[in-house]
Amino acid sequence: MPVSRQREKLSFASGDTSCAAWHYPGSNGGCVIMAGGTSVTKEPATDLFAARFNDAGFAVLAFDHRRFGESGGAPRQVVRFGEQVADWQAAIECAATLPDVAPDRISLWGFSLAGGHVMRVAADNPQLASVIAQTPLVDGRAVAPHALRCMTPLAFLRLFGRGVVDTLGSVVGRPPVLVPTAGARGTVATLTTPDALDGDRALDPGHRYTDWDQTVAARLVLRLGGYRPGRHASRIRCPLLVVVCDQDQSALPGPAVRAAHNAPESELVHLKGRHYAPFLEAHEDAVEAEIAFLEKHLTRSQTAPGGAERN
Repeated sequence: MPVSRQREKLSFASGDTSCAAWHYPGSNGGCVIMAGGTSVTKEPATDLFAARFNDAGFAVLAFDHRRFGESGGAPRQVVRFGEQVADWQAAIECAATLPDVAPDRISLWGFSLAGGHVMRVAADNPQLASVIAQTPLVDGRAVAPHALRCMTPLAFLRLFGRGVVDTLGSVVGRPPVLVPTAGARGTVATLTTPDALDGDRALDPGHRYTDWDQTVAARLVLRLGGYRPGRHASRIRCPLLVVVCDQDQSALPGPAVRAAHNAPESELVHLKGRHYAPFLEAHEDAVEAEIAFLEKHLTRSQTAPGGAERN
């Protein structure tokens, strides 16, 4: 798995804590801000793509959402949508100050849950140069019924029960009740779709990310159905690339396709395969499409670092 040798650790403030990030210095003024979905930390989420973007000349800022990975925030492993969206906003502000980045050449890249986040963030940041949403979760209400059908009745009842206990416990300050983010059908996990377990071999095939905690606070299952960031697609003013996998059983391609059609300036790429195909058999196709999109929108004549015009 290729990783740039030139990246450096940094952190930036977000809310009352800080987010940890990798900065890959770039050469063309463009910058791609990257993060993963649910409990996926910055290394397994972005290493495979970040190195390729960086090889193409782009700076990369890959970060952990607060409460996950090396970022601050407690309690741990808790997904709060509003906080994570705020983390993206803080990352944009951080990237704009980097010496190798032109503030008007910033793009966002997210997959799965983060692919939904970037649509919501882009709608509020018209100054962004572009956005890439890869196999994005854009409509929890549309996805939830399918996810429930992929669970056994007993597993669903146990998962729902843990979600209730976790939610009530959070009110009185108890530690989160954690569940695996993915599991086989019949187990208690937030996702037991047919492609849920592809994530381990897609994101960590060599088991090198030994600190990656693949759990999440169970309260997420009670909230995910109400999260519908795709509704913001019509307000996105920058170019949007939506990459869908036609056999995706986790985020489902249909809601993402509809969100792309609702965006004023969008491109849609269909790949064969399931949710994690862009990290597996469809990786080269995904990288080729995404780099071409970035080169189209981040390397045109704009203001370069230092205020000079460049082509």
